[in-house]
Amino acid sequence: MTRRMSLAVAVLGGLGALAASGPGARAAEAQVMIDNFSFSPAELTVAAGTHVTWTNRDDIPHTVTSREDPRVLKSPALDTGDSFAVALDTPGTHHYFCMLHPHMQGTVVVQ
Repeated sequence: MTRRMSLAVAVLGGLGALAASGPGARAAEAQVMIDNFSFSPAELTVAAGTHVTWTNRDDIPHTVTSREDPRVLKSPALDTGDSFAVALDTPGTHHYFCMLHPHMQGTVVVQ
């Protein structure tokens, strides 16, 4: 799996997005941590076009998998330290879970 380092936006209170504007502006980025069998933040609201990165900080593998079909989010099993990133361009709500631990659930709202 290719690891990716990114400039992450601090996410407080479940909200986080940095608007990209002007020449040479970078796309907004947001981060979700996987730790202690949970996604943090469990609910994230971002602007369309935001790159969202999930990073596994747990000591066992996890996935990021959409509940809806077709699956917008579909990561392989992420080992400790692995990341999965996707640009979310279309407004809507994406409910996701870990296929290995279905009680782990999260939501990304794209505005």
